[in-house]
Amino acid sequence: MNGPASGLLVTADELAEHPAWRVFDCRHDLRNTEYGRQAYARGHIPGALFLHLDEDLSGATNGSNGRHPLPAVADFSRRMSDCGVDASTQVVAYDNEGGIFASRLWWLLRWLGHERVAVLDGGLAGWKRSKRVLEESVPVVAPRQFISHPQELTVDSGRVLADLGSQQMLVLDARSPERFRGENETLDPVGGHIPGAVNRFYFDNLDDDGCFFKPVAELRAEFAALLGARPASEVVQQCGSGVTACHNLLAMELAGLSGSKLYPGSWSEWCADPARPVARG
Repeated sequence: MNGPASGLLVTADELAEHPAWRVFDCRHDLRNTEYGRQAYARGHIPGALFLHLDEDLSGATNGSNGRHPLPAVADFSRRMSDCGVDASTQVVAYDNEGGIFASRLWWLLRWLGHERVAVLDGGLAGWKRSKRVLEESVPVVAPRQFISHPQELTVDSGRVLADLGSQQMLVLDARSPERFRGENETLDPVGGHIPGAVNRFYFDNLDDDGCFFKPVAELRAEFAALLGARPASEVVQQCGSGVTACHNLLAMELAGLSGSKLYPGSWSEWCADPARPVARG
C-alpha cells in the first residue's frame, strides 16, 4: 500500500485521525445508477456525505455532449457550499470501484481551483481492511461559501480534431483494451477510438488486487514509457465519458507528471458526430 503522495492520496489511518475533514462517498454503477445512493444508506465512512455521479458530478446531457458532461460551475459551486466546503476545507473522496468516481470529484475540485482535495487510497475496501467502522446516519453540516476559480485544464472536441494531423498532443484513452479496440462496446452506440490515441487502461494504475494505487516509482516508469520525451502538458486524457480519464490524471500527478488536460466529452461525445473519424483495432 502507498503512503500519501504530495497530499493527493490519504490512507485510512490518516482519514480516521482527522474527523474534521469533509468526506464524500462517490460510489456509482453506470448500469444501476441508484446503487451508490442505496449503498451509502446501508453504511458509509463516518461523516461522509453522498455525491451522485449523474446529479452532482455531471451536467445535463443533450445527446451530443457526452454521457457525463462537466457540471455548470455555478451549480457545482452551490453544491459544494451546501456541503460545507470552502477554501479552507480538506476534502477526501472515496468509492468502492478502484477510485474512478472519487477521482472525478478530485479533478472537478482541482479544475475549480480547490487544491485541498485527496482520494482515499484503497477506497471503502481499504477502510474495511483496516477494520474501521461504518455508519448509516447522514451528517448535518453547516453551509460554507465555495468560491470557484476555474483553471484551464480541458480541451474540447474541436481542439482534438484539429490536432489529428499534427499529433502535437498525445491522447491517452483510459477505457479497457477491448472497448479501445471497438470490441464488446455496451455503453456507447459506436465502437472504436480516436485516431492516434494510445490505450492506458485506468485499472493498470492499481495493484494486483485492484485496490490501492501502485507505488509512485512504478507509475512514473509506466507513464514515462508511454510519453517518451513528450511533456505531460502535451497529453490529453479521455475515456468513455470523462470519468475514468480522471483516474489517469490522478495517477500521472502521483507520478510527478503534472499538466495533462481532460477532454470531458471523451468517446461518448466524439462518436455522437458521424463526421468525426473513428479507428478500430
